[in-house]
Amino acid sequence: MLTALEQLLAALGEGPVCLVTVQETRGSTPREEGAWMAIALAAPEVLIGSIGGGHLEWQAMREAHERLKAYAAGASPAEPVARKALGPSLGQCCGGVVFLRFECLGPQDAARVRERLAPPLHPLALFGGGHVGRALVRVLEPLPFSIHWIDSRDEIFPAGLSSKVECEHSDPVQDAVADIVPGAMVLIMSFSHAEDQDIVAECLRRQREQADLPFIGLIGSKTKWATFRHRLQARGFGEDDFAHVTCPIGVPGIHGKDPEVIAVAVAAQLLMRVSPLA
Repeated sequence: MLTALEQLLAALGEGPVCLVTVQETRGSTPREEGAWMAIALAAPEVLIGSIGGGHLEWQAMREAHERLKAYAAGASPAEPVARKALGPSLGQCCGGVVFLRFECLGPQDAARVRERLAPPLHPLALFGGGHVGRALVRVLEPLPFSIHWIDSRDEIFPAGLSSKVECEHSDPVQDAVADIVPGAMVLIMSFSHAEDQDIVAECLRRQREQADLPFIGLIGSKTKWATFRHRLQARGFGEDDFAHVTCPIGVPGIHGKDPEVIAVAVAAQLLMRVSPLA
């Protein structure tokens, strides 16, 4: 939704925008409280964000456009909150009720909107700028993560990355473990098994001392992890340390090995950790 937020702020410069927010829900609804969408008076056919699609969203777009026209004409604002029952009248069988808040905004509201709608970002340290690392960054950029991307090779990072991605060249690569912000999840997928092992070892040392890395994920097979465990035991690590490492990574049941497939499986695993299902 960060991209949608940036689009919204850009649209504010073109004229008034109606922001529609799910203020309250009761029962089964397509989106959660806080979900939002926006349309601009200058481009009423362009939708930014989503409150769940379907007839509810289509009707809310029409209502938002009518409110924008009244706002531009200087008319008194209508009641800001509208109740929408998700039943036969909307052609949606969710059965719940949604309360939508309509706000007409101008450029003067941009700072307030950014502060209010910007999602909290979960820190992630990603070691490895190869095919899977690149695919993962593409998948994660629109999602609520701030990415600390690390590699030992020069000129490995692509151009045009968003402000959510901070790149670091570190040689030796494991030295960057000290720079990881507390509470960050860690993914290890460098170009070298030797580098991977050194990064894992440094993460386990930090975990012993600070216990502030909630997830340490290592790309690879069960055989790779068995080999690493044996070698790490020789470096003084034990079962309590190994319990902090997840290998293989990715949600189970997805068997493709294309970088994009792995990236989607890993992104789903991360999302399940930051937004566990009830």
